Order: sequence, then structure tokens, then C-alpha cells
Amino acid sequence: MPDTRITTHRLTPAGSRIASAAVATATSTPSSAAFRAAASAASAQSGLPARTLIRDGAPVRPVALAVLAGDPLTGQGAVAHLRARPEVRILGAEQQHEAEVVLIVVDRITEDTLKLMERVAEGSLNEDARFVLVGDGVREHHMLRAVTCGLVSVIPRREADFDRILRAIVDVREGRLEMPGVALGWLVGQLRTIHQDVLEPNGLTAAGLETREVDVLALLSEGLSTFEIAQRLNYSERTVKNIIHGVLTRLKLRNRTHAVAFAVRTGAL
Repeated sequence: MPDTRITTHRLTPAGSRIASAAVATATSTPSSAAFRAAASAASAQSGLPARTLIRDGAPVRPVALAVLAGDPLTGQGAVAHLRARPEVRILGAEQQHEAEVVLIVVDRITEDTLKLMERVAEGSLNEDARFVLVGDGVREHHMLRAVTCGLVSVIPRREADFDRILRAIVDVREGRLEMPGVALGWLVGQLRTIHQDVLEPNGLTAAGLETREVDVLALLSEGLSTFEIAQRLNYSERTVKNIIHGVLTRLKLRNRTHAVAFAVRTGAL
């Protein structure tokens, strides 16, 4: 049976902690007694043998999940419920740095929540680790910073239930996110500002490519040689080769085909 311990972080000075997150087991916000009953019931079910999820006739590797909460009851309830599900594999505290997804359950999303997320992201051995955050009170100035750490989903505490949380965790692999509409609006606005005030004045794209690099890669994707690209853009052939070399070196790409694929994947082409 997997280790079901969770890590409880004290985040504020003078020994105060992030308040308990009441993860709902129904559509309404549960009372403390209701949550205790749900945690108790989930704990009783956790003795079931591990199940294997089968999709299209083949076993599916469960998502390696770390659970962080502000108090033992909240954490134990979430772990006891989720570990009975074949879609996830709960990691112990000593394996937290290997997590594919980190679930953070808090009452209110604060500066301390962001600091916790940054510490966990910095200590992770998985460059693709992602965060699912359950809590109320997300603010605009939190969003871009949290997304930079790997945040993909925010579920308001009052709207959360275990099925919705599990769905958000599993959807990470599909590249899906779940956020309040207002939070998505904030992100779009922040990205637009970055594009207008930072990228565009410096001739950069959101993919980190210069405008002239995109022009060269676009012509490469059409099958043109460096000589033909130089003629088309009115550059010397040496300049074109230097541009291509600069892209490969800076972005650690293997060859020209890889560079074109990168530009397509990031939306530059």
C-alpha cells in the first residue's frame, strides 16, 4: 500500500498556518462535521485493493500525485479518498519531488501559498510538474506568477468536490486546465501587456524567437535553401546561417527540422 503521509507546511510567521481547506463532497460547502464524516468514510474505503485503470484495452499509468494541505484532517481526507482511485498514485513526503502533479488545498490563496508553490517547484526533479490549487480568494497579481511555477488549474474551495479535483488532476496529461473565467481574463490581459510592452518593442515573439528568426524558419519550412532564403529576405547567406545557428544554440535544438517543429508547436508559425 502506498505511503499516505502528507506534508503539512507552516506558512505564516508566529506559528500560524494556512487554514484548513474544506474540500466539498457535495455541491454545497460542507460543515466541519460533514467533512470529518466524509474523511472517515474515505479512510474506511482506502483498504480496498489497488485497481488498475484500463483504457482502450491497455493499462494506464497512474498520475504520480503529491498532496499538500494546511492541517492533518484536510490532508488525510483528501489522501484517503484519492488513493482509492486507480487514476492516481499518492506519493509520500520523501517522494514529493518526483510528483507529476501537486495538489495544494488551502482555505485562502495568499502570498504564502505562492511561496509554497515556488519552493515545491524549485525542489522538483520533474521539469513538467504541474499544480492543481484548491482555495478561495485568487487575485490577479497571483496568476502569472503561479502559472510560471506550473499552475494549470484553480478550483474555488466552495465549488470543490473530490470528483472535480480528480478530473482536474487527470486532465493535466491532456493539457486541459480549469480556472475561473475571471482568472483566464486576467491571464489574457497580462500576456497582452507583455506582448505589447516587452516582446514587440524588442522584436520578439511569445516563443522567444526574434521576428527575423521567424521569417527564416518560415522559409525553411517551405523547403528553401539558405541561399534562396538570403535572396528572398535580402540578407547575405552568411547572415541566414548565423540566424539559424543562433536559434539552434539558444534553444538547444538538434537541427533545422527541429527548429521548424519548435516554431510550429509554439505558435510562431
